[in-house]
Amino acid sequence: MISTRWVEKRRPYWNRLEHLVNLSGRSGVSALSPTDLQELALLYRQIAADLASVREDSTSTNLAHYLNQLLGRAHNIIYMGRKTESRNIITFYRYTYPAIFRETFSNTLAALLIFLCAAVAGCLLTLNDPSFSRHLLGPRMIQSIEQHKMWTDSVVTIKPVASSQILTNNLSVSILTYALGITAGIGTVWMMLLNGLLIGVVGTACWQGGMSLQLWSFVAGHGVLELPAIFIAAGAGFIIARGLLFPGALPRGESLVRAGQLSAQLFFGTIPLLLIAGFIEGFISPSDVPKPMKFTLAAGLFTLLVLYLGFSGKSQKPVEQSDPFESPEPSKASSGLLPSSTG
Repeated sequence: MISTRWVEKRRPYWNRLEHLVNLSGRSGVSALSPTDLQELALLYRQIAADLASVREDSTSTNLAHYLNQLLGRAHNIIYMGRKTESRNIITFYRYTYPAIFRETFSNTLAALLIFLCAAVAGCLLTLNDPSFSRHLLGPRMIQSIEQHKMWTDSVVTIKPVASSQILTNNLSVSILTYALGITAGIGTVWMMLLNGLLIGVVGTACWQGGMSLQLWSFVAGHGVLELPAIFIAAGAGFIIARGLLFPGALPRGESLVRAGQLSAQLFFGTIPLLLIAGFIEGFISPSDVPKPMKFTLAAGLFTLLVLYLGFSGKSQKPVEQSDPFESPEPSKASSGLLPSSTG
């Protein structure tokens, strides 16, 4: 187990590497002197060894994430030479983001399970008490279901405006779900329960009204991207909650900062998903496109999403991007110049 004494002994070297990385700024290696560059390389190798030690302690997850990110930033400076913004964005979405998603998948899975439990509860409550759906959904929506009319028909006549409003709403829900992680995860859990309950009630009410096909053909196209994005946002919220509640060897404030950095990357990666989902929900989902085509679109999008998040970047890594979850072996040359990381 990683001791507090060991952390305090190693922390000055971590802080020094972070200082050198910050000192490089936008100028990259050109902002550092030859001595600084040599020190940067030596610290990089030694802290890679620190990371290997930290990974052996299951209670030091936040510290491991911090060292991962620090080493990744240092790696870019050492091996890239100069910074290219457009390439960094491509690298993030192609390699870094899928890796972060896979590393933190347990948080997203927890959000999904909470949502599903609430959906099942909503279904059972509606089946046992038909008045429950009327109280939750309101008389206007229930009347639309009884008349076999989708309440989304008005979207067709105002597609551009509707698409913008839908995107804004989806972003608002995702941001709120993510930000409520600061409530020790209680707010994030509430958002998952509320949304799961709602989809369970709506789905059951439409099934009872003979409108299941209309409902799910509308939801499928955008839902396969929108719902995963919300689950991922909730997972990012849970990372904040974990950093707040379980700081491990780090001070609580620093643990929260590190968790915030990791969760922000996880959350911002969902924005392209919400953009695409908003476009589909505004222009395709309520349209007269044949229902089989909508389900085919949904199946194709979901398959691409699974392949992207599950496998992107596994087989090949770009030269300029370090794998944030794989530390290189420390160099023997550095062992005589810096204190041992295991001492």
